[in-house]
Amino acid sequence: MNEVKVGEIRIGKGNPLVLIAGPCVLEGEANAMEIAKQLKEICEILKIPFIFKASYEKDNRGSEKSYKGPGLKEGLKILAKVKEKVGIPVLSDVHRMEDVEYAKEVLDIIQIPAFLCQQTSLLLKTGEAGRVVNIKKGQFVAPENMAGAVKKIYSTGNHQVLLTERGTCFGYNKLISDFCSIPIMQEIGCPVIFDATHVVRNYGIPSEDPRGGSPIYVPHLTRAAVAVGCNGLFLETHPQPSQALCDASSMIPLNEMERLLRQTKAIHDMVRTWGIV
Repeated sequence: MNEVKVGEIRIGKGNPLVLIAGPCVLEGEANAMEIAKQLKEICEILKIPFIFKASYEKDNRGSEKSYKGPGLKEGLKILAKVKEKVGIPVLSDVHRMEDVEYAKEVLDIIQIPAFLCQQTSLLLKTGEAGRVVNIKKGQFVAPENMAGAVKKIYSTGNHQVLLTERGTCFGYNKLISDFCSIPIMQEIGCPVIFDATHVVRNYGIPSEDPRGGSPIYVPHLTRAAVAVGCNGLFLETHPQPSQALCDASSMIPLNEMERLLRQTKAIHDMVRTWGIV
């Protein structure tokens, strides 16, 4: 497995469990700063490496009327301030090739959305940026078939690639986590991150509708993934999820993050003694 380096953070076998967390989408500088600072404080206490995530643009919303975020220019400004003032690496996703040139100037990790994980031109452009690339496994893709997406990034000379498991289609509008996907994608040669908050979304129902997700299961899925041996966690959180402008029905309340992270760290520390991670 390739070791991925994000500043001083090392991700891969033999390294601490990493946390990638933040709101689904940027809702302004104050909100981003509040979440980033609180998560950093928790992670410093628990000695968990932390990377802040937030989308500057959600271009795959179910309705053209839904909030998409502040956009590329303003969003990257906010992320740059979080990075500088809080002192943490930042991640966001790109939807268009032309965004990559701007994103690489700010982002430590450039993320490929699940729906775009097979878009060759976008993958190649992102690989050429020279940043760490996090590819989310499409809900429609078998874990072993993510090797093709990884090879596209590798072809640019960039071997700093993460893969994120975020669920697989199970009939209509439902996702299920196949935990075998974690070791399967690790065999491709990349550290694997587990995204528990998107797995619990109920598609076809707007995310502002409480029926649009089942966040009560996020802790169960998170603990299970760490026990299987994932290399990091991807969790979306918000001070008041019900008031969030995107994925309100699936995010974890910010005040519940410390308890969950204490549990996952304990599991990870135990699994490390077995030589699994």
